[in-house]
Amino acid sequence: MFLSTNDYLLPCLNKSLFGVDCLGCGIQRAFILLIKGDFIAAFKMYPAIYTLLLFGLFLLITYKLRFKNKQKIMISFTTINVLVIVISYCIKMKPLFTL
Repeated sequence: MFLSTNDYLLPCLNKSLFGVDCLGCGIQRAFILLIKGDFIAAFKMYPAIYTLLLFGLFLLITYKLRFKNKQKIMISFTTINVLVIVISYCIKMKPLFTL
């Protein structure tokens, strides 16, 4: 009997309690797909995976180096990530609200 990586994913509390995806649903599976090299499927699973990775990379770089406009860049990255997450969530949830 073999275990897959999906056996180790954390369950979504929102989906468990209410039966509706949360804003973060899909990020773990998208990250696993990204590690496996399936970049298109990772994007389809959770479109914000790439912007979040860029933001994380920026944070790691700024931990060691200093940037003149670090605060503005961080605010820009945060705004872009929030917009991508919310827009993709609205698109994913659209079938719930259509008649």
